[in-house]
Amino acid sequence: MLRWFHKLMPKEERFFDLFAKHAEVISAGAAALRAMLEGGDAVPVQYKLVMDREHDADNVTRDILIAVRRSFITPFDRSNIKDLTQSMDNSIDQMQKTAKAVMVFKLREFTPQMKAMADDIVQCAELVQKAVPLMRSISAEAVHISKIAEQISQIEGRADERHDNGLKELFEQYGSTNPMAFITGNEVYDHLEKVVDRFDDVANIMQGIVLEHV
Repeated sequence: MLRWFHKLMPKEERFFDLFAKHAEVISAGAAALRAMLEGGDAVPVQYKLVMDREHDADNVTRDILIAVRRSFITPFDRSNIKDLTQSMDNSIDQMQKTAKAVMVFKLREFTPQMKAMADDIVQCAELVQKAVPLMRSISAEAVHISKIAEQISQIEGRADERHDNGLKELFEQYGSTNPMAFITGNEVYDHLEKVVDRFDDVANIMQGIVLEHV
């Protein structure tokens, strides 16, 4: 009876499989958002892909939280699992908000700085996807995970500069002649910055988990 019961319980490996799936979906969402900012006819097509990946991420989040509730043993503290999962989900939720803003304002052209920030988002997502498998051996890979987290934080700083420079260019171009273009562009810049900020949150949580295991 006990053996049968244990078979029903999620295994530790299951968590890492779910983390990896979550990171994969988020990376796909980031790629779709970047493709969306190529503009033109790509916008509605890639918008749907961003929405689909956000839905997939919600499903993975739900599976992780269910596994946390059902498990006697987890790979690390339950609160850390929840925080990491939620921070990862927040990143793609913010991508969804960015994509929705683009559709609401019917934008089909994007500035070089916006595209560069989207490149930063893709890079952050890829780094998270790289870091997640290393958490299976968190003590042995602590230095490697920390370096990846630092890279994400550096990208966040670079994205802040792009945001500020982009707003300055936008104001110089449209501030006095087309206020609505400035307002809508400002909205997109702010959303893009928030996506990168959410990835920085993921990096900080990973760093915290590492510190608890070394």
